[in-house]
Amino acid sequence: MRIAMLSYRSKPHVGGQGIYIRRLTRELVALGHTVEVFSGQPYPELDEGVTLTKVPSLDLYRPGDEFRNPRPSEYRDLIDVEEWLTMRSGAFPEPMTFSKRVVKVLKRRVDDFDIVFDNQTLATPLLGVEDLGLPLAATIHHPITMDRRIELAAAVWAKRKAGSKWRFELPKIGVWRWYSFLTEQKRTAPRLRRVVVPSESSKRDVVREFGVDPARIETILLGVDDRFVPPTEPRVPGRILAMASADAPLKGISVLLEAFAKLVVERDLELVLVTKPKAGGVTEKLIDRLGIVDRVSFANGLTDDELVALMGSAELACVPSLYEGFSLPTAELMACETPLVVSRAGAIPEVVGPDGLCADVVEPGDVGALTSAVAALLDDPARRAEMGAAGRRRVKELFSWTAVAASTAAVLEDVIAEYKAEKA
Repeated sequence: MRIAMLSYRSKPHVGGQGIYIRRLTRELVALGHTVEVFSGQPYPELDEGVTLTKVPSLDLYRPGDEFRNPRPSEYRDLIDVEEWLTMRSGAFPEPMTFSKRVVKVLKRRVDDFDIVFDNQTLATPLLGVEDLGLPLAATIHHPITMDRRIELAAAVWAKRKAGSKWRFELPKIGVWRWYSFLTEQKRTAPRLRRVVVPSESSKRDVVREFGVDPARIETILLGVDDRFVPPTEPRVPGRILAMASADAPLKGISVLLEAFAKLVVERDLELVLVTKPKAGGVTEKLIDRLGIVDRVSFANGLTDDELVALMGSAELACVPSLYEGFSLPTAELMACETPLVVSRAGAIPEVVGPDGLCADVVEPGDVGALTSAVAALLDDPARRAEMGAAGRRRVKELFSWTAVAASTAAVLEDVIAEYKAEKA
């Protein structure tokens, strides 16, 4: 097959999108398929044999220069103008503007591909791909309505600045505005020929939230790269690790910080958060308020090998998320034989398994339960070793990128056959 894979942004090391693009395309090429990735900024890191075609945006969210105002010379067309105006209104424009740009590119390249495979852009202009003469399928990792619901619950209508009158900031309206692209996703998803999801939990949510016919959905578990292996060096005593977007309520980091603050009262512990926090953001403020600044550190910009070494250095890791469509870091930590305390949220129980051998599972958002579970595991080195070994066995049995690619290719071949039969 000749596959055009679309990804409106593909950040290489943070979040699962860039990792999904890189690992899946590598294995599709290894199976003999031709893959060309069309991506906006940030561009993905790809392996040999995978072609990258850049579909540049105005890059309005580049790190360190977020929500920037481009110079007049940077505007190329009306799509750029739309992107800037939408951003200035408080909404997120990239899925829509990327879709418009990439359809224009594909219109000139129709004969180069057999199918277009979208990585959760889900904007209505993409539906025009089938009018060009190419079948369209898509991956939906999870419905972003779940993110919005959690962020709305964490937001407030107004807050009072110390020593002043009430200051109305209407952050809930800001959340609604930012997630306005969900209207497009809800309109687009039910019209897709086929949808791939990474878990049964995500499938249920996509059916409920986006109205997709379950008969059109294929569940394909994600993989873990072979470089994630158990450590060869001793683990650092008292080190706890968490992989998360620090200032996103979805990831439950505030719950972990509250639990950690209770644990360090009587224990010599350190917490490493693999993320880049926002300066003066919610996480930094909470760390300061809890008085644990000297016990918490951040790691970011790591190479793959550095990340594997860090995962293997912790005595245990926590995944306190309030929701996950899969949770790739959970599976990667299991591959490193790192024992886990995780939340019973979204697909996480599917990843760690139902028997409790690979992780201790607590209710999401429950600080007391998380504190108790971490303390008990820290006090039981034998159980930590058993849990780590069980986690690695599960990864080896279930989570293979080669298997992901083979299953995905089978779905795409079926979509092509269905499309051709309709056109015959």
